[in-house]
Amino acid sequence: MNIPFKTFNVNLNYIEPSLQALHLAEKYDFPAYIIERYVKMLGYSEAEELLTTAGKGLRKAIRCNRLKIGCNELRRLLESKGIRLKKIDFIDYGFWVIEGEEKIGHTLEYLYGFYYIQNPASMLPPILLKPASKDTVLDMCAAPGGKTTHLAELMQNKGVIVAVDISRKRARTLRSHLSRMGIENAIVIRTNVEELSMLKNTFTKVLLDAPCSGEGLISIDPESVRKRKIKDFYLMAAKQLKLLKIAYEVTKPGGEIVYSTCSIAPEENEFVINEVLNTYKDKLVLEKIELNVGDKGYSDVFGMTLNPSIEKCLRLYPHKHETEGFFICKLRKIR
Repeated sequence: MNIPFKTFNVNLNYIEPSLQALHLAEKYDFPAYIIERYVKMLGYSEAEELLTTAGKGLRKAIRCNRLKIGCNELRRLLESKGIRLKKIDFIDYGFWVIEGEEKIGHTLEYLYGFYYIQNPASMLPPILLKPASKDTVLDMCAAPGGKTTHLAELMQNKGVIVAVDISRKRARTLRSHLSRMGIENAIVIRTNVEELSMLKNTFTKVLLDAPCSGEGLISIDPESVRKRKIKDFYLMAAKQLKLLKIAYEVTKPGGEIVYSTCSIAPEENEFVINEVLNTYKDKLVLEKIELNVGDKGYSDVFGMTLNPSIEKCLRLYPHKHETEGFFICKLRKIR
């Protein structure tokens, strides 16, 4: 197996299943080597809690588009149609859909761009990036547009967002959402994001919601998780490292990068961040995330000791936070 990490050693013995993992594998029909990782990450009891969420789905949520409507007004309009909402504790303009989920994508308010249907975990990266109206922002993997439209809202439709996606179909969806949500400060570029590496020291803020294994979507798509091989995590990590290094190159000194995935795999998250911190010593540092939700990142996992600052990163789980499994960290480029 080609391990993409050059600055620290990975001991693959961590996937050898214990009796506990074998028991859970038989009970929940997941590969034992996948479950062994969960047991090492979370402990036996919590690993089982995570497995019980498999296939049960997640409650829908929406993000109010304050460029077009006040959140109280939006709530009144939707509740008049039998869609009952509850405010998300950690996002002032986000709402859980308590009743009427089947209607939420079929209202005039949705067509008017008054809200975006989005899991709360995915609302967090733009909030943590904190773009202002003066910023020049790069959204490296922008489609379908949830985070791009959120960035534009936070910037009050000022400044500049360069939104990149390589897929023609996905770029079309991105443009559709930008139009629906009334976004005026975003430029869509359909290209391989690697082509942007020539734009050194250009952007004040960069969002990299990286392609990943989707292991955090166990509640929605457990079959995909069941099919995962350990090599899949390392293949994704290699792509993520390449993208994160590009993010570093195009960010101005003093600028910020938010890295996120919808994966709970340390191989795609803490291992990637540890490699990047080792590669760019004294050039890139982690910022502490101040939110009243989530668990800290792992600085010691699978028997490997990582950079202690990685505890500043944030983890979310379906069994603990009612969101998709998610990882976020915020980096600042020193030079």
